[in-house]
Amino acid sequence: MDTGTTNLAQIAPAMTFAPNSERRAVRRALTNREKAAVIVRLMLVKGAPITLSGLPEHIQASLAEQMSKMRLIDRRTLDRVVAEFVTELEEVGLSFPGGIEGALSIMDGHISTTAANRLRRLAGASSKADPWDRISALPMERLLPVLEEESVEVAAVMLSKLGVPKAAELLSKLAGDRARRVAFAVSLTGNVDPETVRRIGLSLVTQLENLPARAFDTGPVERVGAILNEAPQLIRDEVLAGLDLDDENFAMLVRKAIFTFVHIPSRVAPRDVPKITRSIEQPVLVTALAAATGNPKLEITAEFFLANMSQRMAQALREEMQDRGKVKEKDGEAAQSAVISAIRALEASGELALTQHDE
Repeated sequence: MDTGTTNLAQIAPAMTFAPNSERRAVRRALTNREKAAVIVRLMLVKGAPITLSGLPEHIQASLAEQMSKMRLIDRRTLDRVVAEFVTELEEVGLSFPGGIEGALSIMDGHISTTAANRLRRLAGASSKADPWDRISALPMERLLPVLEEESVEVAAVMLSKLGVPKAAELLSKLAGDRARRVAFAVSLTGNVDPETVRRIGLSLVTQLENLPARAFDTGPVERVGAILNEAPQLIRDEVLAGLDLDDENFAMLVRKAIFTFVHIPSRVAPRDVPKITRSIEQPVLVTALAAATGNPKLEITAEFFLANMSQRMAQALREEMQDRGKVKEKDGEAAQSAVISAIRALEASGELALTQHDE
């Protein structure tokens, strides 16, 4: 194998002046660390793509130190190391992700939040763990308060350690004056000691991961809205009236989170009506539309459906609605809830998008 151009200063001592014992030592069995150095050196010479930055820093340093101690490897030893390396690769049956974050990403949804946070804290206590890897993996909403509340120096360090796209997006969310001060502070981080940066990272990890565990996956507005979506209209109106008296702002947010039969014309695109009608059994749709008769608000929704389908189907539904006659309130609300559930299912699958209230 061609291992690249070899410096004459390396060859001469080994081939001309070194004692016989040293020349024989070159052919001794290599350690695992030496074999790793040989493989890395060979791949670099051959121009093979290899990325070592994902390894822990102490392993990178150990590998570089080992390479600095080595001089010549004879061709027979090189062939043996390569053959052993290829055999090891062929025998791999299963691989695991490196680091605690990789393990937790695989086990996401299978262990509790408390257990995951405890494992992260234990990993943070290790001197070999890089806290910035875990900080970079956190979502925007967790990182933004750090930029807003910490000192500009700490914010500048964090911004410098994050990836450029994420740092740019976070900076764009800051107020103008704060963004300017943090950006200027980045220009002063050139001489910050690496250990200082690491300690800042450990402090931020502790702060970010020691947040109290959330008992609910959604916020109170979403939970109340979801409950009222399924509640009878009379109960829904009474609860909203009470919320108006207790907390007008909260009541306003809950109203935005509610999506009922009345809201369909304002939040569903007319082109999506055929998708909705195809996903609902026709007797259920007929009951839902027939129950809207006599209620001005609900009749708008019924006409919205009928106006955005083929004339033949609309006429057939009108005839069935007339034959259906008066619908019990309980049956009507159940059918209309089924229509809402079908719309939500289409939204979750990405087949339609509801218009937001602000839009």
